[in-house]
Amino acid sequence: VWMLSTDNLRRPPEELVALYEIITDTVDRVLEAGYRVHLAGSPQDLPEGVRAAITRAQEDAAPRKHLAVNVAIGYGGREEIVGAVRELVTDLAAQGLQGEQLAAAITAEGIGEHLYTRGQPDPDLIIRTSGEQRLSGFLLWQSVHSEYWFCETNWPGFRRVDLLRALRDYCHRERRYGA
Repeated sequence: VWMLSTDNLRRPPEELVALYEIITDTVDRVLEAGYRVHLAGSPQDLPEGVRAAITRAQEDAAPRKHLAVNVAIGYGGREEIVGAVRELVTDLAAQGLQGEQLAAAITAEGIGEHLYTRGQPDPDLIIRTSGEQRLSGFLLWQSVHSEYWFCETNWPGFRRVDLLRALRDYCHRERRYGA
């Protein structure tokens, strides 16, 4: 669930206050439903109360065995990729690699191991709410073979019937994975 992008942080303060309330409410509901919360994003630019709610949710959810819900807060796809490459280069440099050796050791798999969603499969279906028909930087690396479904409904109003429509549409698609 992409709740707040790095670009959204430039919105007027009154809009952000409403978004922060939606974020904390959604994180609480995910926990109440019995799911683990996995943060995708960088929360350092968020208010302390929102950061505390996210931290609490991650700590409370740690022992849960059910499915995890990725909650993208303070997330930007480009920032994620840049951060992953930086971490990978730092790891490789710590192994003593330099120059051409370091460059040759940078692989798609290595970058993938440093993304927020490391260890998780790439999404098969991405549902874009709000009537927008653009990626907006969401999971740029991971969505290379994802299918998209767009709907007019804004996220807080997204209902079970909307999800079922998306899944029905997805089931009728022929996945080609770039071929």
